[in-house]
Amino acid sequence: MTKRVAILISGRGSNMRSLVEAMQADDFSAQPVLVLSNRPDAAGLDYARAAGIPATIVDHTEFKMREVFDAAIHSKLAKAQADIICLAGFMRLLTPGFVKKWTGRMINIHPSLLPKYPGLHTHQRAIDAGDTEAGCTVHYVVPEMDAGEIIGQARVPILHGDTADTLAERVIKQEHTLYPECLRTLCAK
Repeated sequence: MTKRVAILISGRGSNMRSLVEAMQADDFSAQPVLVLSNRPDAAGLDYARAAGIPATIVDHTEFKMREVFDAAIHSKLAKAQADIICLAGFMRLLTPGFVKKWTGRMINIHPSLLPKYPGLHTHQRAIDAGDTEAGCTVHYVVPEMDAGEIIGQARVPILHGDTADTLAERVIKQEHTLYPECLRTLCAK
């Protein structure tokens, strides 16, 4: 059975693009049914529309309460009949009530080797700590930020002279491979 996938973004949508491209394969039992952004200026929306995927905006600045914002997102996801949600650079924390509605059906990609460095500025934090490797993690979303069960990880070395930007360039290449692989595994269940 083909899974209906909604992808939530906040920016350029590079991980969204890698997911959409992967789902075009004949042997990938998923199809993108919605791309949703909390930011009207998210460049990824243009890509989604050009690819023929319904794209919508739920602007978080129009909501005073997170619960009301999350309810608006949930309504869009329900209307699209989404089976799985992929957070792909979606830069908003979701309320515990929303997360519980999607338990086991919502995944995220994070640019660190969790449980190390949840949250922001992961590449600089890994460099500052003197780590020899960094990477990315796909995990289930739970109410606690970046704390869900790990589905998969990819590692890259931290090289002498790396900056947060140079490290990020290598990590994102791994993200674009890892995220589709993990979604494929989830869809095959």
